[in-house]
Amino acid sequence: MKNLYSFIIKPLFSRYDNVKQVDENELIINTSIEDHKFVSKKAVVVSTPAAYDTGIKKDDIVYVHHNIFRRYYDMRGIEKNSSTFFKDDLYFCSPDQIYMYNLKPHLNYCFVKPILNKNRLENRKEQPNFGILKYGNSSLDAVGVRPGALVVFTPFSEFEFIIEGERLYCMKSNDIAVTHEHEGNEKENNPSWTESSGRVNQSS
Repeated sequence: MKNLYSFIIKPLFSRYDNVKQVDENELIINTSIEDHKFVSKKAVVVSTPAAYDTGIKKDDIVYVHHNIFRRYYDMRGIEKNSSTFFKDDLYFCSPDQIYMYNLKPHLNYCFVKPILNKNRLENRKEQPNFGILKYGNSSLDAVGVRPGALVVFTPFSEFEFIIEGERLYCMKSNDIAVTHEHEGNEKENNPSWTESSGRVNQSS
């Protein structure tokens, strides 16, 4: 079973990721099916496009766009699957909707770790548009920007992901505006809730 130009994927666990583990109990932290923040972005590849080879293989673990698995209500209030829905728990996914596979950025994407704001006069926990490059790519390697570099990225270019228990921002390489010298006191911003998010038990 192959599509000519799209991947066929399925959620790794379920379509939503809105459960937080508290001790031995599960706490549902969101019940809205349309809130993109709680839509699962982690999937497994069922089949690859027939027309070309992207390097991604069957059974690879991928991180995808939140709209693939997100359900919505139509104008009559009826719950609907996204336009990418195929059948059962299978979905079509175009190559540009895959941002990472097997912990390697796909295409021209990279992942940046936000850092804490050092300016105590500002009411912001994070230092805006600054971060530490966590997962780079060949285009960044070519210009000497490698994981661990302190970078500045363009405003509103970032998309939030939870990767291996870390809160990271996904963006394109050309959204990395400049590199910045480390001052030695940068601290990563990784809220505790990112380490305990689990699988959903509704809308699966």
